[in-house]
Amino acid sequence: MGLRDFFSKQLVDIIDWTEEPGMLAWRFPMRDREIQNGAQLTVREGQTAAFFNEGTIADMFGAGMYTLETSTLPLLTALQNWDKGFKSPFKSDVVFFSHKEQIGLKWGTAQPVTVRDAEFGPLRIRAFGSYSFRVLDVAPFYSRLVGTLDRLTVADLEPQLRAAIATALATGLGGGKTAFLDLAANQTAMSEALKAAVEPVFKQWGLAVSTFFVESLSLPEEVQKHLDKSSSMRVLGDLDRYAKFQAAEAIETAAAQPGGMAGVGAGAGAGIAIGQAMAGALGNTQSGSGGAPSEDPFALVEKLHKLLTIGAITQAEFDAKKAELLGRIR
Repeated sequence: MGLRDFFSKQLVDIIDWTEEPGMLAWRFPMRDREIQNGAQLTVREGQTAAFFNEGTIADMFGAGMYTLETSTLPLLTALQNWDKGFKSPFKSDVVFFSHKEQIGLKWGTAQPVTVRDAEFGPLRIRAFGSYSFRVLDVAPFYSRLVGTLDRLTVADLEPQLRAAIATALATGLGGGKTAFLDLAANQTAMSEALKAAVEPVFKQWGLAVSTFFVESLSLPEEVQKHLDKSSSMRVLGDLDRYAKFQAAEAIETAAAQPGGMAGVGAGAGAGIAIGQAMAGALGNTQSGSGGAPSEDPFALVEKLHKLLTIGAITQAEFDAKKAELLGRIR
């Protein structure tokens, strides 16, 4: 290979990028090479090509085909003090960026996240879902994430994005005025609330959150048991039916125990006793028309309060019965 061939191979006359799936940024290989004046630049749909001067973006090109000369590189020409007749090869870093939407990405909380709920107070929840994003603003994306790297992929960035989402989860759920259960009942509303919490973090990196979905949400077991019990109470409503329900549960539990059906009597009795206690507290005053309650009103209020504490009745039910009982005291 002659000297002329050696130098000809150091000049770049075609610059383009055929991106691979998952690629976000790629630096065109320019080590020991210079760009030929009049070289051809091809930028495909969904790409941006940026020319740099000492680490700062000078000229950027969207989709299209370009001939590189002083007229198409105005900022680089000014920074390099090239005159209008400039014909020599020149050096510049060239980085391609992909603006395609990166889809099918998963997010989740590796550990339960504590959020402060207006109704339940501190809650530890776990959540999982999917999201997609794309590069929106090249300048902050380059300065904050690409820097001197030769390439940046979705796989390189995912751990950082998942950590940001986990942090935003606590902000989005704990900082909102909408109760957790109201959001959880409408996953579309929850997805939108969390997307709004995630967007500012992504934006500072030059990224846009295209979609964000909550697919799974779980509460601690003890909280879930409380909610299930409260739901059962509200569905049953009638105290007599509740006593029968408790007795049926006791029979099923006793049958599964080593003693078999021998424990049914005690279990069923416990269920009926609870129902009777509730009936006594909530319905005692209805047995007589205008007569005094058969039990001390203050004792009944105390029973009511115990039922409220274990979640057997609502605050509204407690307040109503308490007012009724105290109103009968002469």
